[in-house]
Amino acid sequence: MTAKLLILPGDGIGPEIVREAEKVLVALRDRHGLDVAWEHGLIGGAAYDAHGEPLPAVTLEKAKAADAVLFGAIGGPQYDTLPKALRPERGLLAIRAGMGLYANLRPAILYPQLADASSLKPELVAGLDVLIVRELTGGIYFGRRETRTVESHRVGDTVVPKAVVSSDVEEYSDFEIERIARTAFEAARLRSKKVCSVDKANVLESSQLWRETVIRVGQDYPDVELSHLYVDNAAMQLVRAPKQFDVIVTGNLFGDILSDIAAQLTGSIGMLPSASMNAAGQGLFEPIHGSAPDIAGKGVANPLATILSLGMLLRYSLKRGDLADKISAAVQHVLASGLRTGDIAAPGEAKVGTVAMGDAVVAALG
Repeated sequence: MTAKLLILPGDGIGPEIVREAEKVLVALRDRHGLDVAWEHGLIGGAAYDAHGEPLPAVTLEKAKAADAVLFGAIGGPQYDTLPKALRPERGLLAIRAGMGLYANLRPAILYPQLADASSLKPELVAGLDVLIVRELTGGIYFGRRETRTVESHRVGDTVVPKAVVSSDVEEYSDFEIERIARTAFEAARLRSKKVCSVDKANVLESSQLWRETVIRVGQDYPDVELSHLYVDNAAMQLVRAPKQFDVIVTGNLFGDILSDIAAQLTGSIGMLPSASMNAAGQGLFEPIHGSAPDIAGKGVANPLATILSLGMLLRYSLKRGDLADKISAAVQHVLASGLRTGDIAAPGEAKVGTVAMGDAVVAALG
């Protein structure tokens, strides 16, 4: 059966980097027998410009009907003055919620050819391969929020008259925790069979439930080693000795922060893909970087994270790990040959543009 994809280029450098991933997709279809068809849609600022909203209903309908979605980037300074409900990033939050994408998989892989690009010593990061599994549809980002004016407010032993108070509620059910934990354990079984669960159980009630639930789920995976860290220690350990980790599972807020730390260890966020999955195996696949409006249209953006996101799409949604491996091998071949976009080039190294890098990956596919 022909697989159906929806491609959402988005804003900023999104259309440029997605165009290179499409060239890879065409090569896999024409040369390697991938049975796939795709169409394009609008999201974010591009959707607002065309339809006055960041996620048109037609885009969400196409996304739900597709086997997977490949997404570029979202946002730009021209949209900063819009009401919150109309800003481009709301489109991304809405499509995640609409598709039920509760599991965010963010690998941090440091290719040997780029070991010197990391801010850490090469011996600490060479061969780094960490997968962060972040719960994506719960926690404080989706909890109740409120801003109110009160006549008096207590801060410790001090009573402050007439204060503006804001609150954001961190809330998780055992169901949400269990399903993300199982995602992490299943992923670990395909890797080095180690899961580290990150929480703040010494302070937060929600984290206490998190830890209890992960421990219970872990009993179903006796072949996987389970450990626990508080989030502050986990952040420190990622910088001190990152290769101790295999799979890290954590909540929405902590995962947002830790995955950015792990990404920086690799030297460039232009190299890192991600996947957001639902229970049916549908996923939205995207590079972790933003829309980079300062370089949009200049042809210098690094397309490798988007191409590697296509690899994750093939592996996790289309179950074509063989073709995902071809993409990974092609990227490594291109890096070994010395090609570098500006974000991964060392001082004095020659740089290539977006199109040249995409063409090189296509050629390396064979």
